[in-house]
Amino acid sequence: LGEDPDAKKAEAEELSRSHKQIEESRQRLAKLLNDGTQLVTNIQVAADARETQRRAEEDELKRQRLEKLENESKTNQDKFEEITSKWGSAKEKTIPQDLWDVLNQQQQHCALLIEEKNKLISELQQELKSKDDQYVKDLKKQSDDINLLVDRMEEQIRNLMKTYRRELTQIEKAFELERRELLSSNKKKWEQAMQAHNAQELENLITRMQKVEEYEKQLNQLRVQDAEEYNTIKIQLENDVQILEQQLQQMKAIYQLNQEKLEYNFQVLKKRDEENTIIKSQQKRKLNRLHDVLNALRMKLDKQIKQFQEENQTLTADYKRIVEQYKDLQRTMRHFAVVDAQKFLEVWLMNEEEAKGLMWKALKADRIIHTQQLGLPWVEPDYWFLDNVGPIVHHMAIRSASKLAREVMDAVEEGRKEAAAEAGEEVKPPRHISVKSVKHILELLCDESGFLIESKLLGLLQPLERHERSLMRLDAIFAALGIDNEDDVYTLVDFFLKFNAQQVVSSQTQQPREEMGLVNGALSPGLLSLPFRDKRPQVKNMMEERDDSKDSEYWKALAHVIPEPKLKVWDALEAALEKYYSVLSQRSKLLTDLDGLQQQNTELHMLLHQYLTSKVNEELLIPPTHVIELMPP
Repeated sequence: LGEDPDAKKAEAEELSRSHKQIEESRQRLAKLLNDGTQLVTNIQVAADARETQRRAEEDELKRQRLEKLENESKTNQDKFEEITSKWGSAKEKTIPQDLWDVLNQQQQHCALLIEEKNKLISELQQELKSKDDQYVKDLKKQSDDINLLVDRMEEQIRNLMKTYRRELTQIEKAFELERRELLSSNKKKWEQAMQAHNAQELENLITRMQKVEEYEKQLNQLRVQDAEEYNTIKIQLENDVQILEQQLQQMKAIYQLNQEKLEYNFQVLKKRDEENTIIKSQQKRKLNRLHDVLNALRMKLDKQIKQFQEENQTLTADYKRIVEQYKDLQRTMRHFAVVDAQKFLEVWLMNEEEAKGLMWKALKADRIIHTQQLGLPWVEPDYWFLDNVGPIVHHMAIRSASKLAREVMDAVEEGRKEAAAEAGEEVKPPRHISVKSVKHILELLCDESGFLIESKLLGLLQPLERHERSLMRLDAIFAALGIDNEDDVYTLVDFFLKFNAQQVVSSQTQQPREEMGLVNGALSPGLLSLPFRDKRPQVKNMMEERDDSKDSEYWKALAHVIPEPKLKVWDALEAALEKYYSVLSQRSKLLTDLDGLQQQNTELHMLLHQYLTSKVNEELLIPPTHVIELMPP
């Protein structure tokens, strides 16, 4: 590669010299830092040792003090019990002198007990005072250690600064030496490179002069060649001028032909104008006849209006009679309200389906306009009415299935309904279903429907209590079966009761049926195919409880699924597309006109060819081969 191995070796030696100085300085500084750290930490080690010894002595003194206090407490307790026991004998004394002696003895014993307590208190106070003195001494010793530590740290910092400056000076000297050596070696290399560059420039100058001479020769040859080509082109252009003069004569002949054709077209148009005048007079006569027919129809209309007025009076009387009949038949027609509600529901669903279809078409068009025409990202809207099916019905609050199950389990387990009463509601099942029956079926469903619960959830429910585990299992089963509220729970219980009644009748047994007498207390998987309520709104409830205050808002929301700003964008896009369509229409019209002009050009070619082949053209001596088009395609 043209590299100098000696230069690499010298550079490696120079780098090794500087790096060697840096490594030696780093080692000396690390040793100095380590020694200084040990010198500073020795004070902390000594302080920790003294603190450890003090804590050991404190623990021993504390242990001895606790033992002394316990012994003192036991001794004083014995003395106090002895004094207390003598009060009973003092009550038995009837002689005042004896009672006085006993009281003096008791007072002496009490004074002795108080003196021992005061002695113990004085000893503890003396020990506390000695601890305070020791604490002051420790603080002074700690202050001395801290001052010594600060002095050593300051001394270490001064030594480090001095050593860092000395080592930095050594490193700078090493780098300065390397810099001088590198400058001298690079200067020698630069002089050698300049000598080689000058030699190369001289060689390039000689080569350039040779190429200049060669190029001059080539230019002379090109001048001679261009003169010959000029003469050839001049001769060719003179020939082209003669040809163009011949074509000019030919165009004059074409002009004469076009003039004759225009005169012919003028005569044809004049003839058509006369024909149009005749047609116009005929249309005027026809218009007069239509006026007569119009007058006759107006007279007929007046007669029909009079007839319709008479029929209207007759129908008005019939209407009054029918209104009276309607008032009489109002009670009879009430039972058709359910049918009308059903029809209303069907019409609602039909219109809703049609409206939502148009709405989705509009959203699809909006998506296409955004993504294809405008090149913008489109986000599908999330409106409150998209998931609604059927008329909007406002029902009263219904408890959830999980809440009902918890209230039933708590109420029956405790033997009363306080849990439901505290919640502000009371469990009120239908008349033919008891709370006990509901609880029994829920327990049976919890025990026999474990296959509806995920295995992972079963593992998580094992550590819970039985009551809480049953409630959690019921929540999972309700979610799997689609049971949402208390009506669904009562439907489930009623289904099981009816199924049990059918089983009893089919087996023809005479045993009295209880409400919860399910077969062997077990559920079969087939019983889980329950006829739960349809998610579509019920007709009866819709007629009794439905509030139509939100209908107009609902339909208005469906009609205005595309907001006003987007409609303005659509209008702007429509105007732009209409302009684009008009441009395309004009282009199509121009293409049609172009086809007509091409057809005329073909006809003119044929006429010109016939004209040129006639005797007149033979006299003009215009060759038929030089025919040009009147208009380019």
